[in-house]
Amino acid sequence: MARSGYRAPVTDRPTLRPPLPGSPAGHPTPPAVPRPVRRPSVAAPASAELPLVAAVARGLALVVVLPVRLLWELFAAAGRLVNRYLLGPTGRFLRDWLLTPLAWVLHRLLWLPLVWVARTLIWLPLVWAARTLIWLPLVWSARTLIWRPLVWLGLGVAWVTRTLVWPSLVWLGQALAWVARTLVWSPLRWLGRGVAWVARTLVWSPLVWLARVVLRPPLVLLGRALVWLVDNLVVRPLRWLASVLAPAGRLLWHGLGVLAGALAVALIGVARGVWWVLAGFGRLVVAAVVGAWRVAGWLLRQVYRLLLRPLGRGLRWAWTATVVPIARGVRAAWRATVSPMAHWTRRSVLDPARVASREVLTALGLRR
Repeated sequence: MARSGYRAPVTDRPTLRPPLPGSPAGHPTPPAVPRPVRRPSVAAPASAELPLVAAVARGLALVVVLPVRLLWELFAAAGRLVNRYLLGPTGRFLRDWLLTPLAWVLHRLLWLPLVWVARTLIWLPLVWAARTLIWLPLVWSARTLIWRPLVWLGLGVAWVTRTLVWPSLVWLGQALAWVARTLVWSPLRWLGRGVAWVARTLVWSPLVWLARVVLRPPLVLLGRALVWLVDNLVVRPLRWLASVLAPAGRLLWHGLGVLAGALAVALIGVARGVWWVLAGFGRLVVAAVVGAWRVAGWLLRQVYRLLLRPLGRGLRWAWTATVVPIARGVRAAWRATVSPMAHWTRRSVLDPARVASREVLTALGLRR
């Protein structure tokens, strides 16, 4: 592209980045990248016309749906009345006086004879035939072909075992017992007797002689010496010391007894004095509390008799004479006027209107 033929693109918005100042004339600034322009949506007129069309559609739905709903409610109420007063009694009459006797007759005259015939003429003969033709031959075959050969085989094995195996085992056991008794037990018994005789003769008898002849006399002399030493050096000095200290011990014990008695008498006197003081103070406190309680009770009784009881009786008479009759009259008037009217209004006006409005709003799309 030549320099003289260059033209900047024409846009409806100014360029965001102007050319840098001081640019040489020979190097023009590159054009700015244009941004897409947001044009108004073509569907705007249609959205402006939407509320009118929606209002017309909702009005048509209201004119069409509400009568249909009311007609449906009328049909439903008529159906409930027909079911309650016509179909229900008719069905109960048919059930009690037609279907139940018919079922009883069919059960007695048709079902029970059919069951008896099937059991007597079909089931019992089939059972007898199966038992006679299948079960008895199977039992005879099993007993003849299986059980009796097994019994004979068991008897043969038992005879062979009793005749050939058991005597051999008995002879072998007797031989082993003779060998063990002759070659093992008898030598061990003689060996044990020899060892016992050697131990008794060479070990036990010398030890007994040594203890009786060599060790016993010195031990007896040592024991007698120890007994004499303990008797002369311990027992007799202790006896003499006890005889010397016995009067002093008795005197000390008597003095301790006298001191303990005086101390006990003093403690008992102090305890009695403290108890007398505490008992007197307690009696005084109890008397004061009882007197105050009685005075307070007398004052409260006087206040109740002179003030509270007459005031309560007056208030009760005023309540009984004024408030109770007025409340009963208001309750009777409410029950006679407002309650039936409110019940009728709710059942006959508000509930159908609420149901119809809910259905209409749901049909029009204003409520989900």
